Amino acid sequence: MSAVIYPTTNLAATEQLKFERADGVYVYDQDGKQYLEGMAGLWCTGLGYGNRELIDAISDQLGKLSFSHTFGGKTHQPVIDLGDKLADMVPVKDAMVFFGNSGSDANDSHIKMLRYYFNAIGKPEKRKIITRDRAYHGVTVAAGSLTSLPANLAHFDAPLEALGVLRTDHPHYYRGAQGDESEMQFVDRITNNLEQLILQEDPDTIAAFIAEPITGASGVLVPPPGYYEKVQAILEKYDILFWADEVITGFGRTGKVFGCETVNIQQPSMMTFAKQMSSAYYPISASVISGEMYEPMIAASEEVGVFGHGYTYSGHPVACASALKTLEIYERDGLYDNAATQGEHLQSRLAELMEYEQVGEVRGAGLIGAIELVEHRDSKAPDAALAKKVTLAAQENGLIVRNVAGNAIAVCPPLIINREQVDEMIDKLKLSLEQTI
Repeated sequence: MSAVIYPTTNLAATEQLKFERADGVYVYDQDGKQYLEGMAGLWCTGLGYGNRELIDAISDQLGKLSFSHTFGGKTHQPVIDLGDKLADMVPVKDAMVFFGNSGSDANDSHIKMLRYYFNAIGKPEKRKIITRDRAYHGVTVAAGSLTSLPANLAHFDAPLEALGVLRTDHPHYYRGAQGDESEMQFVDRITNNLEQLILQEDPDTIAAFIAEPITGASGVLVPPPGYYEKVQAILEKYDILFWADEVITGFGRTGKVFGCETVNIQQPSMMTFAKQMSSAYYPISASVISGEMYEPMIAASEEVGVFGHGYTYSGHPVACASALKTLEIYERDGLYDNAATQGEHLQSRLAELMEYEQVGEVRGAGLIGAIELVEHRDSKAPDAALAKKVTLAAQENGLIVRNVAGNAIAVCPPLIINREQVDEMIDKLKLSLEQTI
């Protein structure tokens, strides 16, 4: 056993599978066995593995300017170009971009910038943040407090009260509906609960509402139609900012450039990106805020002498070059359209799995999806043991999927996947189900 402390791993069961190389949508273990990477790593390798053009862009930047920080007025062309590129792409008005290294630290930066902004405009009491049950927004102390998954909270003593974290209902109709509630009635009830929470806490103390357009680690939850329209109306009514966490859904994953487009989130004030922004070839994240938020921060930083937040690797030139080339390839090679086309086929093939009584629900959009496993469809009783067995069987059959939220199995292949590889993925998942149920 090595000296590594492994992330998000049972520490009593480490080093179970060792990868040696990868190419396209496939990875290979130390014995040369091939696996179709049905999770794009961790929802992130949009271009798959071994993209020579991207590797060359990274190598070229390493040879030109291997590092330069962006503190104290210093800058470089890759960070300027990437900031302007993102500002032009996003649905945030007059967008400004802060760069970090991971989705977790990007959400941490957002928490700090929220406080900075509201202090700058004389509303220091406006600091609470509404997250949702079954939410995932990272694992640092602050971002981890916005996460609601039990395994990410256990033993860590998250400072929820100190950070002003509030929780409202998750939008999963299959698990959250009461009695014979219709989807519309479910949406009405949980959005009314949101409004009542806001009134109970006092709208003048609430800064923002955070949500993944479609969730990832909590089981690929797709809200019912009308949910986000009602949420946005409530937030606008009470002057609360909408914060869209697009770490997973950003850059084509849902068949649109952004998940916000897929679920009709109109104009968030804040957006978070990482993962597919560089196809995970180099660590980078982005915290995007509106110009309205940024402007008051200028005078506040001038008063202090500095905007006192930043990382050594904020705007790393190689990371920025990696992201710029990744976005160029996505657009030039039509990978957003490919995600929509292959995503439609993926969702159709996933729906076939409803033939098994142990599949309670199939859900997703574009190239992200999940099946929820139950003891029997009528009972809806979650079957986490079966989900674990299917995940391991899939691995034996040469397919990497991920067991999430206890009893769900997620798929999220690279955006470069073709129709035959989608079929290979679902055929192997189907075989794994048949071997274990």
